[in-house]
Amino acid sequence: MSNPMSLEGHNIIVTGAGQGIGEAVARLSADLGARVILVDVQAEKINALADDLGADKAEVHIGSVADPGFVQGMVANAVTKNGAIHGLVNNAGIVRAAMINKMPIDTWQEVIDVNLSGVFYCLQAVGRHMYQRHEDGDTSPASIVNISSDAGRRGTIGQINYGAAKSGVMGITMSAAREWAANQVRVNSVCFGVVETEMTETIRSDKFRDRILAQVPMGRFSDPEEVCQPVCFLLSQAASYITGQHVSVNGGYTIGV
Repeated sequence: MSNPMSLEGHNIIVTGAGQGIGEAVARLSADLGARVILVDVQAEKINALADDLGADKAEVHIGSVADPGFVQGMVANAVTKNGAIHGLVNNAGIVRAAMINKMPIDTWQEVIDVNLSGVFYCLQAVGRHMYQRHEDGDTSPASIVNISSDAGRRGTIGQINYGAAKSGVMGITMSAAREWAANQVRVNSVCFGVVETEMTETIRSDKFRDRILAQVPMGRFSDPEEVCQPVCFLLSQAASYITGQHVSVNGGYTIGV
């Protein structure tokens, strides 16, 4: 029996691929047969990842998803080089914490620019290409996975910018799924709980750890290698009839939400 999660022959863009979840998604995608287009502002990290994966499996584009000009150029170059883009993982994100009454406007805007507008820029550029491919009679796979968060479902303390952005990502997902479904472009989001990455070091500290774990029925945090698997499932043809959904990968933290 063939592997329903095979990504053989797929070209997949992964933003924020330099570390954490993005790196894990890129590695698993490559293991499943994909060629990965690595996007990040951290040149040293994604160049090292590309070297590790090999030139036949990876290429590098260094820049910020908050820059629409960079995004449009990156997607155009990737299409020219690879012929088609079959998947996008909108993973790039940052955290800039402050309580609401103390949050400077630039702290709000910086997170919105990367975590929300950056998702739209990438989705729009890749989605246009996927939509047109179908119009031209190309029926090869087309899947976009936007990385959201429990913060977008339940809110968060000290990161209203992040919570607002991640909630907005869910809205982007549903709207794009409705607009593009007839052209077989699938758009879903994955909402993570606490994953053991550099971005979650503070909330996994002794100050917050026990309080958070008490709300997680499975009683533990996850790691990037564990949570990247549902992302690759949504990229694959195993999820060929799934679109417009928000998949919670959080140990049960949002049961019923």
